[in-house]
Amino acid sequence: MLDFVILHTNDLHGKLSQQAAEIIAREKNSCDTCILLDAGDAIPSGNIYWRPWGEPILCRMADIGYDAMVMGNREFHFLAAGLESKVKLARFPVLSANIRCTKRSICSCIVPTVTFCIAGLSVAVLGLTVPMITKQMLAAKISPFWFENPISAAKDIVPSLRDNADIIIALTHIGLRTDMELAAAVSGIDIVVGGHSHSLLSEPVWVDDTAIVQAGYWGHYLGKTELTISSAGKRTVHTSLIDLRD
Repeated sequence: MLDFVILHTNDLHGKLSQQAAEIIAREKNSCDTCILLDAGDAIPSGNIYWRPWGEPILCRMADIGYDAMVMGNREFHFLAAGLESKVKLARFPVLSANIRCTKRSICSCIVPTVTFCIAGLSVAVLGLTVPMITKQMLAAKISPFWFENPISAAKDIVPSLRDNADIIIALTHIGLRTDMELAAAVSGIDIVVGGHSHSLLSEPVWVDDTAIVQAGYWGHYLGKTELTISSAGKRTVHTSLIDLRD
C-alpha cells in the first residue's frame, strides 16, 4: 500500500498570510511522499502592469517549499519583459504546455512539464493555461505569445508522458467546466488540480477515471488530495480541505 499526497492551492491573488504559510509548510514537511502545487493566479498583478522588481508572494511560496505552479492569467503578460518580471522570483518551475512563442528564448522561464520522483514513483505534472491570446486576436500582432487550445495541447503531450510516468497530474488554470471537458477528452490523466473558477471542492469531481480537485481562492484553504495505490495496483482518491484562515 502506497500513499501519495498532493497539497494544492489556487487563485491566491497575493493573499497568503503568515499563518497560512506556516500551516502549508508544516503539512509539506510532515509528509515524505507529497508534492506541493499551485494552480495559478498566485500573484495580484493584472494583465496590463507589472512590478519590475518581481512578485514577493513567489518568494514566500518558494520558502514554503512549493514544487511547481501553472501560469495563470495573472502571471501572463503580453510583453516578454512583463512576463519575465512576473515570474522571475519563482524558485520552482512555472508551467504552461499550451503557450507558444515566436522565439523560444524569450519565454524560457516557462516550461511545459516537470517530472518528480517521489517514493519510487515517476510523477509527471503538465501545466495548462487559459488562452489569453489566440492567433486570431489583434493582440497576436504585437505580442510574441499566443496560446493553443489547452485540450488540444494535452492530447498531443499526455500519451508520451504516459509511456514513462506512473502518475500524471494536469495542473490547470482553465476553470472547472473546462477541466471536466479536458478529463472527458484526454485519457491517461490521473488527477486534475485546477484553478481559475475559484471552485471549492470538498470531494473530487470524477470524469471517467480522472479526479478533479480545486481549493477555492485567496488562500482560505489548502487542498489535500491523497492517492492510495494498493499492492494490486488499485487506486483510490480522497480529498480534504485544510482551513488556512485566521
